[in-house]
Amino acid sequence: MATTTKDYYEILGVKKGASQDEIKRAYRRLARKYHPDVNPGDKTAEQRFKEINEAYEVLGDPKKRAEYDQFGKTTFGPEGFEGFRTYDFGFDFGTRGFEDIFSDFLSGFRTMETPLKGADLKTSLDISLEEAYKGVIKPVTLTREAPCAACGGAGAEVSQTCTNCKGLGMIKQGRGFLSITQTCPSCKGRGSIAKKRCRQCNGSGVVLKTETLKVKIPPGADTGSRLKLKGKGGAGVKGGPAGDLYIEINVRPHPVFRRDGDNVYVEVPITIGEAVLGGKVKVPTLDGTVTMTLPPGTDSGKKFRLKGKGFPNTKTGVRGDEVVVVKIVVPKKMTEKTKEALQEVEKAY
Repeated sequence: MATTTKDYYEILGVKKGASQDEIKRAYRRLARKYHPDVNPGDKTAEQRFKEINEAYEVLGDPKKRAEYDQFGKTTFGPEGFEGFRTYDFGFDFGTRGFEDIFSDFLSGFRTMETPLKGADLKTSLDISLEEAYKGVIKPVTLTREAPCAACGGAGAEVSQTCTNCKGLGMIKQGRGFLSITQTCPSCKGRGSIAKKRCRQCNGSGVVLKTETLKVKIPPGADTGSRLKLKGKGGAGVKGGPAGDLYIEINVRPHPVFRRDGDNVYVEVPITIGEAVLGGKVKVPTLDGTVTMTLPPGTDSGKKFRLKGKGFPNTKTGVRGDEVVVVKIVVPKKMTEKTKEALQEVEKAY
């Protein structure tokens, strides 16, 4: 009985000790490269695509991979099977019949075109400090691959039901007392066969689409915050879901306020008289101007805290504080009378 000597690791271009993630990435890369829709009429690419799918059916399943690693080359042959030592069928099949068991046993032969998720996209968005504080809805314009509206992503302008599988995508083959279900080789599991390539997408099933999305940025967003728009990435392959769009936020510097976590800092100039005598001073906040009481004898650089005037935390919603740093401003020009008054102040020291 003939057996294949294909090295599945070599087919996927990975080492035997590769992780499952490495195997999956290699499969997706090769599947895209050798897909029949990307290489129409190329029999070599089509055969390579089948081998890639066959290899992934085994190496992509940890249990099948362990059995493959234990016994070397695959024990599944094109005309049947051997190596019963790898399966303990026993005598109690429960509610499952021979058909179900051997259908699972031979699932490695299936060459159905696996749906693949589309590529994730990334972009950035600049916002002001005020927009980050209150939250904002901003437009984002991007160009991405989307399913072709003319053919619904099928890539065919005209298609017909596969006569081999009657549109089911699967066929059954009887071998003695066995009934084996396999992917239809004529339509590769799609259930239909393209008769005329779509002119809008040239048979690829996707087109470039430019659209403007309204992105809601929550209050408290900061530089480095990342938003995820599910399904707004690249188009999927063979019915797979679209990728996601990731938007990285960048908050522009502000001429007055400085952010530190959920707190915001601001410098407020005061006169010598206000510092010595105290009084009421106007303080800017991101909600508008408020009045703060300055105690007598305030030193330059003194910090005051306005509770709840900072940024809302994006997880808890609790607001930070505004830290007011007072700075004594010395007049550049003074009259003789002012100088005399300052001399009297100096004596107080």
